[in-house]
Amino acid sequence: MQQLTQKLGSGDMIIQDVPYPQLGKGMIIVKNHYSIISAGTEGSTVVAARKSLIGKAKERPQQVKQVVETLKKQGPIQTYRAVMKKLDAYSPLGYSCAGEVIEVGDGVTEFEVGDKVACAGVGYANHAEIVSVPTNLCVKLDENANLKDAAYNTLGAISMQGVRQADMRVGESCVVIGLGLLGQLAALILRASGVTVIGVDVSEAAVKQAVDHSVVDLGLTRDASGIEEQIQQATQGYGADAVIIAAATSSLDPINFAGAIARKKGKVVVLGAVPTGFDRDPFWYRKELELKMACSYGPGRYDLNYEEKGIDYPLPYVRWTEKRNMEAFQRLIATKKIDINYLTTHEFDFENAKSAFDLVVSKTEPFTGIALKYNIDKTVSKAKISTSESSKPGKINVSFIGAGSYAQGNLLPNIPETNDIGRIGVLTNTGTTSKRVAEKFKFQFCATQEEDVLDEKTNTVFVATRHDSHGPYVLKSLEAKKHVFVEKPLCLLESELNAIIAMQSSVNRAVMVGFNRRFSPLTETLKKAIGNNPMTMIYRINAGAIPGDNWIQDLEIGGGRVLGEVCHFIDYLTFLNGSQPIKVSATALPDANQLNDTLNILIQFENGSSGVVAYYANGSKSMAKEYVEVFSAGLSATLNDFKELKIYGKGKPKKTKIFNQNKGQKEMVKAFVDGLLKDGNAPIPFSDIVAVTKASFKVLESVKRGGQQVEI
Repeated sequence: MQQLTQKLGSGDMIIQDVPYPQLGKGMIIVKNHYSIISAGTEGSTVVAARKSLIGKAKERPQQVKQVVETLKKQGPIQTYRAVMKKLDAYSPLGYSCAGEVIEVGDGVTEFEVGDKVACAGVGYANHAEIVSVPTNLCVKLDENANLKDAAYNTLGAISMQGVRQADMRVGESCVVIGLGLLGQLAALILRASGVTVIGVDVSEAAVKQAVDHSVVDLGLTRDASGIEEQIQQATQGYGADAVIIAAATSSLDPINFAGAIARKKGKVVVLGAVPTGFDRDPFWYRKELELKMACSYGPGRYDLNYEEKGIDYPLPYVRWTEKRNMEAFQRLIATKKIDINYLTTHEFDFENAKSAFDLVVSKTEPFTGIALKYNIDKTVSKAKISTSESSKPGKINVSFIGAGSYAQGNLLPNIPETNDIGRIGVLTNTGTTSKRVAEKFKFQFCATQEEDVLDEKTNTVFVATRHDSHGPYVLKSLEAKKHVFVEKPLCLLESELNAIIAMQSSVNRAVMVGFNRRFSPLTETLKKAIGNNPMTMIYRINAGAIPGDNWIQDLEIGGGRVLGEVCHFIDYLTFLNGSQPIKVSATALPDANQLNDTLNILIQFENGSSGVVAYYANGSKSMAKEYVEVFSAGLSATLNDFKELKIYGKGKPKKTKIFNQNKGQKEMVKAFVDGLLKDGNAPIPFSDIVAVTKASFKVLESVKRGGQQVEI
C-alpha cells in the first residue's frame, strides 16, 4: 500500500510503498476515501522539517537539552545514533480521515466489514491508502454519509471539546479568536447550539469567509477600529460570556485581548497553540476570569487504557469522551445542523499530496480545508516489499520482529557485516518503520505477515517489540524452529515461561535474552578479578521516575518495572557470582500509584552468595544511574555507571576508566552470533535465563507478602 511520509532531517516528502498495517486486537483496518490536511498542526510540522538543523534546534530547545544529557551519559556514538534515528525516520503525516472497514480485529463487535467510518489519531488516521485504527478512535457513519465532510472527524472533535470547555448556554455570547479550521468549526457548533458568535482573525479573508457562510453573527479583523467597543455593543455591554482562542501564535495578544473582551467572571478557553502568560492587570485579576484548556479530542485522549485497550469511560460519569465527541460532530453533519462543505477549498488526488503540502507551506493562494482523495478501486496487496538485493543468505539468516528505538540504536548497528550473516526480513507494527529499517540496515524485505519472517529463509529471529508480545513471539519463533534473541524480559506470564521451557526443550534451539550488562568490557575485567568465591554484592540503580500512565508501567503491556527492567540486574548478579538465585525477598516503598518501582531486593544464590538490588525511582537525575559493589575473599570492587572500575586488594587500588559508557550491547550481539556460528548455542545458559525470569516473578510475590522470603 502507499503512504505519505516525511523525513524530519531533510524535509523530503514522498508517497511510498510500505507494508500493509498490522491488525491488532481491538482494531479495524480501513480503506481511506478521504483524509484532511490540518494546515495548522501538520503545516508547522512540515515547515519545521524543511528547516536547517540549527532552525530545528531553535524550535525544539527541550529536545536539544535531551540530546546534551544523552551525550553526557552515553557518549557521542549512542547520541549520534539516537539523533539520526529521529532525523532519518519516515514520519507519517495525517490524523483525520474517513473510509470503509475492510478488516475487523479480535474483540471488535461494533464494526463490520463494509461499514463507513470516520477515524482519528496521530499515528493511526494517516494520509495512507489503508490505516489500522483502535475502535475508540473510530465512529460508525450512515451508509449514505458524505465521506469528504466526515473526514474532518478529528478537527471537529477538537473544536467540540473547546466548545464543551466553554460550557455555553442558549442565548449566551462567545468570541472565537482565530478563524482557521478549528475556529470556524467551533463557531459552527456554537451557532447550532443557540449561542451568539463573534469571530475575530488577523486575516480579512478568513473573516469574510466566516461572514459569507453565516458562521458568525459578527466578524471582525483584529485591527478593526474600536474592536473592543464593537464587541461590547454586540454583547449588550456585558462583554463575552466566553472566549475561545483557536489561533496559533507565539504572541501574547490573543490571551490579553481575551481578557479585555470577556465579561466579569467569564471563561477563556485555549483551543489553539498560544502562550498563556497574560497580564494580570487590568482585566484578568479584576474580572476574576477563568482560564481553561481544551485537551485535544476530549476525555480519553492520551489514556492508554481508553485509546489502545478500548476501555470506555462509563457514560453516566463521563458524558462526553473523545469518541462521543466525534459521534456528536458526525450527527451535526448528518442532520445538516451544520454545513461544512464550504471549508474544503481545495481537493487533491492522493498521488498529488506533495503539491497540497507545498500550498500549505508557500501559502501562494488562500485556503482553509484541503482534502486528499483516494483511488478506492485500487487493489492493495499484503505482499512483502523488496528493499535490498545486496544481502545474501549466510549461515545465520536474521529477521527482526519489532525494531523500535532500542533495536535501531543498539541491536541492528551491531550485527556483524560478514558473509556468514544474511539479513532477511523486518516486521513491525508500522509500515513506515519496517520500510526505513529494512532499507537502512540492508534487509531483503519488509513485511506485513508473520509467516514472511518465520519461513524457511530465516533461521534466527530478533524480537524487539513491546513486552507483552515477547512471550508469544518467542513461542512462535521456536515453533518455527528458529533461534531467538529477545529483548528483556523473556515474557510477562509464568504460563508463558513454562510453555517456552517445554518448547525450547522440544526443538533444541538457542534462546537468548538481551542481558547486555554481563558483556560489558568492565564487567569482564571485574569477573576475572573476583573469581568464583562466594561473595556479597550490591547493585544500586537510580532509575528515575516513569509516569504511571506510561506503557512500561502497565502490567498487561509493559509488566511494570520489576519484570521489565529489574530482571537486568538480577541477571548481572547471577553472572558475577556464577550461580543461580534460589530465594528472594523484596520490600517496596509505598507510593500513591502502587507502582512498586522503588524497592530493595535481597537475593540468595546456590553457592552461598548474596546480593542486594536497590532499585530506586525516587532519586535525582543528576546522580549516576548505576553503581555496583562486590566483596569477596579479601577483594572489593566498585563499578560506577559502566565507565569506571576500581578493584581494591593489597596495595594501591587498580582503576580502569573509559571515556564512553559501555553497557555491552555490541559485545552481546557479537557473542550471540558467534555462539550460533560455533555450535548453535547462546552465550547465556538457558537455565540462567529461566532462573532470572522466575526470580523476577518471585520478587513481585514477595512484595505482595510484605517482604516474606520466597523460594524460586
